[in-house]
Amino acid sequence: MTRIVRFADDSGTIRTGVADGSGAIRAFEGAPRVADLLRLSTDELRVLAEGTAAGPAVFAEGRVVLLPPLDGLMELWAAGVTYERSREARVAESTEQSVYERVYDATRPELFFKAQPWRIVTDGEPIAVRDDSELNVPEPELGLVLNSRGETAGYVVTDDVSSRSIEGENPLYLPQAKIYGGSAAVSSGVVPSWELPDVSALRITLTVLRDGETAFEGETSTAAFHRDPHGLAEHLWHAQPFPDGAVLATGTGIVPEMDFTLQGGDTARIEIEGVGSLTNPVVGDQAQLAWLTEALDRPLIRRERRTASVS
Repeated sequence: MTRIVRFADDSGTIRTGVADGSGAIRAFEGAPRVADLLRLSTDELRVLAEGTAAGPAVFAEGRVVLLPPLDGLMELWAAGVTYERSREARVAESTEQSVYERVYDATRPELFFKAQPWRIVTDGEPIAVRDDSELNVPEPELGLVLNSRGETAGYVVTDDVSSRSIEGENPLYLPQAKIYGGSAAVSSGVVPSWELPDVSALRITLTVLRDGETAFEGETSTAAFHRDPHGLAEHLWHAQPFPDGAVLATGTGIVPEMDFTLQGGDTARIEIEGVGSLTNPVVGDQAQLAWLTEALDRPLIRRERRTASVS
């Protein structure tokens, strides 16, 4: 599977390149950011990526630190109530049930800001649950990587970690339920849209491990999507520019019953057919993600954090 990746080499220099699935990475000439790549049209990006993929291998994937594929002025946004299961879960948990019934059937989708690039974690790095929330869940979602024109340039796996009890108490608490340290994870590789032309029936699975046992598992398909996922971008782009592009998580069709909550010490694993996987240990203290600010200038610290989260 070809992926566009952002990575740090042994010197800590951040680059972007094309990973071919065999362990080899070919770097883009001139060390562009992902943000620079998303200023290109999808056709221009394809020419650049395919030309780079035809060149000699420069880095071994196992020798570099793969980073979240967002930088510059990119933003992570998310959509809600885009599957029937999501509507059912929101209605079950909320004191204002009609809000979710109406948005499910409305022309305008629910869209909300999720994270800036520096707050996002990737494979092997910890996500977190709020200590002031009784119910916390991972939300596995197909992510659209959108260029500055709003075109879908690729796909990623996203985890929109959420507090069900805070949102359920009052819909106006949505930002607190959705935006906090450790609430946003994105897989490290972008699968180009030209390599995955049809996303209408992709299998999505979620497994939560606790003490070595399966505490929760669920499955859905993008075939159960209530909206055209690409149509969400039109609403997001309608009244604001994204000069460096954005990633839009398209909503979840897997929501545990009300008797399940994510806990510190768990591990959440998401797999999306044709796109990849995303695995994150869970912590219960946002202070354990303070290293994200250091990682801005010292990206290799992510290697240490991944080792610490596994041990």
